[in-house]
Amino acid sequence: MPSPRTNKRSADKKKLSNKSSRVARSERSSRGGSTRDGRGTMSHSTLFLPFVVIALILWTIYRFVFNLPVWFDESIGKALCFGLPTLVYISLTGYRGISETVDLRKLKLGLFRGIAFGGIFGFAGALASIISQNKTVLAVPFFYSGNFWFEFALAILTGFWESLFFYAFIMGVIQFAWSHWSFTKQLAVVVAIFLLFHIPAIFVESATFTSMAGYILLVTAFGIGQALLYARNRNLYTLIVVHAIWGMTLLIHTL
Repeated sequence: MPSPRTNKRSADKKKLSNKSSRVARSERSSRGGSTRDGRGTMSHSTLFLPFVVIALILWTIYRFVFNLPVWFDESIGKALCFGLPTLVYISLTGYRGISETVDLRKLKLGLFRGIAFGGIFGFAGALASIISQNKTVLAVPFFYSGNFWFEFALAILTGFWESLFFYAFIMGVIQFAWSHWSFTKQLAVVVAIFLLFHIPAIFVESATFTSMAGYILLVTAFGIGQALLYARNRNLYTLIVVHAIWGMTLLIHTL
């Protein structure tokens, strides 16, 4: 017959186990939001792929059918093709993982990191573009150009919509709903989706096989770098600034 002390110890262990389970469910729910089957990932794993496919179809149609100004593409076009599916997904699943990436407490550090890594990414991207496409390096003070700040504003918009969609949304949901995957597998899926969405631009902007191959390598390397930054910091501000600087470096220094 078990002693009272043994019974008390068993009861304490049971209470501790129940408390740990409640805490784990609470932490999981805080990022994943509401679910429909009680397992924590059903609504995400069910809706995620259809939403990504819908966004891909919308973006492909938009790129091949419409020939609108660049400012429209980077603001309204990407808001509709990237931002709207993300917003609808959040409203249907209650996913709250994105909110932690834009916490204002991360703003200052995110901007500093963005400038630092953006310079590295931009230099590497410009160098790769020069080597692969025989581009010319320009040393012109574009900061004095009236178009510079307009282009930079567009680069920020591009960075915002793509970072929100590909990393805060796609990578965030993958790491939550498929947490049992290895990080390498998660990374590979995210980069593959990132590259898939840039295929329309590859066909539109690349005239030769060499330039197309160079573009694919450049986009793949950038996608990997951004995914690693997101996984390390979960800071959307960093990704936005890096994306903007990277894009501006390619625009200014390679013609």
